[in-house]
Amino acid sequence: MTGVLKRAGLVVALPAVLLAVWWFSSAGSTSFYAPPLSKILGTFAETWTVERLRADVLPSLLRLAAGYAVAVLVGVALGVLVGSIRTVRATLEPVLEFFRAIPPPVLVPIIMLFAGIENTMKIVVIAAGCVWPILLNTVEGVRATDEVLSDTARSYGLTGPARLRHLVLPAASPQIAAGMRQALSIGIILMVISEMFAASNGLGFTIVQFQRTFAIPQMWTGILLLGLLGFALSVLFRFVEMRALAWYHGLRQAQRSS
Repeated sequence: MTGVLKRAGLVVALPAVLLAVWWFSSAGSTSFYAPPLSKILGTFAETWTVERLRADVLPSLLRLAAGYAVAVLVGVALGVLVGSIRTVRATLEPVLEFFRAIPPPVLVPIIMLFAGIENTMKIVVIAAGCVWPILLNTVEGVRATDEVLSDTARSYGLTGPARLRHLVLPAASPQIAAGMRQALSIGIILMVISEMFAASNGLGFTIVQFQRTFAIPQMWTGILLLGLLGFALSVLFRFVEMRALAWYHGLRQAQRSS
């Protein structure tokens, strides 16, 4: 119990200090564009009502979930293929590096031409950005599969889907999880960017509308809400990862203790 409280204290200590610094440093602010934190927090509850959460935040989260899921499926499937077959890796690596170097936001106008301006475009933009860390980490995870385990699996006749399920994916899963964690923050950024183009709802659209109508405190509340959502999603991902990879974290803890 004491350990849990200590960890909780460490988690909230720095945010509390930063909020205190922001609160006192902005207390006397008369700037129209940088209002006091007390005014921003006072506007928060008035701005993000249940109706607005349902109309703007929920669609954003659904687009993020859809784009992220597509990126995980494509990234893991292609990563296993590229990481397992040397010829495929040699053939695709230059092309993958070329596309990886293109920032996803610059593809938004092109994706709009082919996918329109509806939800499909926004999901494709999120997936196009999230897929790279998952793909590249999966490739590295598959390539790093223990040779002894591979030889043992081969000697026992473990091939095809069984080898993939019982050897390759478990061995690469820590790297895949690392890629998925990186992709989550990229997905949130692209979710906002995609909603700034030809959108009629969503967090990105709403924040831009606040900025264009000079509703500055409301704009700041949108930015705060984005940060809170990102933190909540990160905690949720960490919770799922700790349980899905309990064997890996237990092994690392045992190695550190020995």
